[in-house]
Amino acid sequence: MFTLRVATGDQPPGNQENPAELFRAVVAASLVTGLEMFDFTVFGFFAVMIGDHVFPAKDPMTSLLWAVGTFGVGFFMRPVGAMIIGAYADRVGRRAAMTRTSWMMALGTAALAFCPSFASIGVIAPLVVIAGRSLQGFAVGGDFGVAATFVMEAGPASRRGYLVSWQLVSQGAAALLGASLGVLLTSTMSRAALASWGWRIPFLIGLLIAPVVLYVRYRLRDDAIPTNTARHARTPLAELRREHGTTILLAMLMMMGQTIPVYAIVYYMPSYATRVMHLPAVIGYLSSALSALLLVVIPPLSGRLIDRLPRRKPLALIASGCTASLVYPVFLMITRATSALPVLFGVALISTMVALGAGAVALLVLEALPARVRASGMAVSHALHVALFGGTAQFIVTGLIRWTGDPMSAAWYVMPACAVSFCALILFKEQRFET
Repeated sequence: MFTLRVATGDQPPGNQENPAELFRAVVAASLVTGLEMFDFTVFGFFAVMIGDHVFPAKDPMTSLLWAVGTFGVGFFMRPVGAMIIGAYADRVGRRAAMTRTSWMMALGTAALAFCPSFASIGVIAPLVVIAGRSLQGFAVGGDFGVAATFVMEAGPASRRGYLVSWQLVSQGAAALLGASLGVLLTSTMSRAALASWGWRIPFLIGLLIAPVVLYVRYRLRDDAIPTNTARHARTPLAELRREHGTTILLAMLMMMGQTIPVYAIVYYMPSYATRVMHLPAVIGYLSSALSALLLVVIPPLSGRLIDRLPRRKPLALIASGCTASLVYPVFLMITRATSALPVLFGVALISTMVALGAGAVALLVLEALPARVRASGMAVSHALHVALFGGTAQFIVTGLIRWTGDPMSAAWYVMPACAVSFCALILFKEQRFET
């Protein structure tokens, strides 16, 4: 057992704890979040199989539409989880909140792993899947903001960019593991076996990881919230609305420019490649795996760069502007692809820009909020923007393609969203609350 002092309220910001202890704290808060996100993201990777199994329909695109719609249900539970769990973390403590989200995530994963097919239990099957996705969404909605706050407050201010970057690495690692499993399963299993039961394997793996998640997080210990901070944090949501409403709104729009490209291009690529472009399934999974690899490798390098720069905003602006400019040519390249190389190159371009700027944007938001409402503020802004823009991205893109019959119609949704995000970043005021 080790002690980790978190900078909240009256405590001095920045921590000079033993490097080994700081490393364990980062692993517990960041990489364990990645283990949770693994279960959350594989649903998107295997949406086609889940749609055929739980939402059978005569039209394959209709089945996929129902599946990605259910994928979005979990995202709409995120704001609820963010408000409840984030406020709890600001009142009681970061670790206490994170251990509770681990339990809820495990239960939601079990529902998905063991749900019978529609042919076996009828309409109860989609209801079970929706319930499992809702519980996962509630848990992850609170966990991301709380864990990011925990990591930022755990170490010295001079290393914040690097420390926060590992929160992004954990998500990339989760996506990499999910995509790698997709490649492995599609390469080694027959199509019939994969559609029948093989898609359950990633959820079962995620369920086996749950005890590790709980063990690591129970070993963390953060200090009690100081009395004056706890008094102010009794109504963190009211303070957020009253004093930081503009910050939360701009934060949502800023992060939208990273979330929509990731969910509409990266996570959606296995379904897009097979159902829309009629390419081999392995191409979609390889592109997602490459994207996830970049999201693992680039953020720590970007984080070190952030720590060396006097301001966070310029790097975020460069990455955001490049993302908005690249969306149309990337989709044009993908829709004309006849092999894997153009798809991989296009997805890699978008992933690189997202990975480069995501840490700077997250740190801008965290530092713009005082410690007494930081966890709830980060959780709410992240969960709301993901619910509104991330959870609906695949559904909207699928609907646009089905309505117009044009695969390029997806770009006309993603590109304006990235432009709006760039404008919000320009308007965002960079400031640093230490307490």
